[in-house]
Amino acid sequence: MAVPSLMFLEVVNIAGRRWSWDEAQLLELAGALDDLGFDVAEPELRLVTAWTARGLTAYDSTYVALAEERASPLLTDDQRVLDVAPALARPLVV
Repeated sequence: MAVPSLMFLEVVNIAGRRWSWDEAQLLELAGALDDLGFDVAEPELRLVTAWTARGLTAYDSTYVALAEERASPLLTDDQRVLDVAPALARPLVV
């Protein structure tokens, strides 16, 4: 599974700010994220820019652009991404 490096920052941000995890918990999370073995890749900036011009944040555009480059579906629960990139985005069902 390919992810941009931004994904790790977003997960740590949620755990730290929304869930109020302390430093020890966040350090454990960082180690666990490293162990997952994701294929970390960055999409071309021109693709990120094109998706941003269509109304996505640059952050969300990074995920969509990476999916586009890899010709892979993007699993998301972000309705805006689903609306703007229906050919690439698939709803995350849990």
